[in-house]
Amino acid sequence: MLSDFDPMPTLPVSDLQRARDFYEGVLGYTPDDDVPDGVVYRSGSGSFLVYPSAYAGTNKGTAMSLQLPVGSFDAEIEYLRKKGITFQTFEMEGITWDNGVASGLPSAPDEFRGVWFEDPDGNILSVEVGG
Repeated sequence: MLSDFDPMPTLPVSDLQRARDFYEGVLGYTPDDDVPDGVVYRSGSGSFLVYPSAYAGTNKGTAMSLQLPVGSFDAEIEYLRKKGITFQTFEMEGITWDNGVASGLPSAPDEFRGVWFEDPDGNILSVEVGG
């Protein structure tokens, strides 16, 4: 069954070197494997693929989410701010915003906090805790 296997998020980019500069230089990832048409990064016990595509940046939904333990969230958000990341906000019932950080997800009003931001190609990434 497919549910027995780990998924690998795939993020299309228009310029692989610019993407590497962002994922390695800004977000701090180390390449796990250079593949013929992209690069694989390890993240926790999983991994994700960044690859060149003519369709880069066309997904308007969240392309990849990172789930953090509550004790790590604030430090990671501060790190992203220091790297120049600008967080997005949007309208969603039950969500409140404080300096770009969402809280109050309707399904987990007391536990959830999260941020959303884009990579250089417009892929939307999120960092979340709780929920």
